[in-house]
Amino acid sequence: MAQQTPQQRIANQKFAQREAAKRGKAEGDRKTHEKPSKITISPIWLGLLGFVVFGGLLFELA
Repeated sequence: MAQQTPQQRIANQKFAQREAAKRGKAEGDRKTHEKPSKITISPIWLGLLGFVVFGGLLFELA
């Protein structure tokens, strides 16, 4: 049987406590650590899209 280091043992205990707290709760009732969603388009592409749309609009007005 493999021996655990003290760091592994502590990490395993913390994980077991988190999992035990989830037991018996519905999926929606659990607290999740979700990060806020980020913009999926890069600023360069967003600027290019804005240039094409508003540049075309300004060209039509001229």
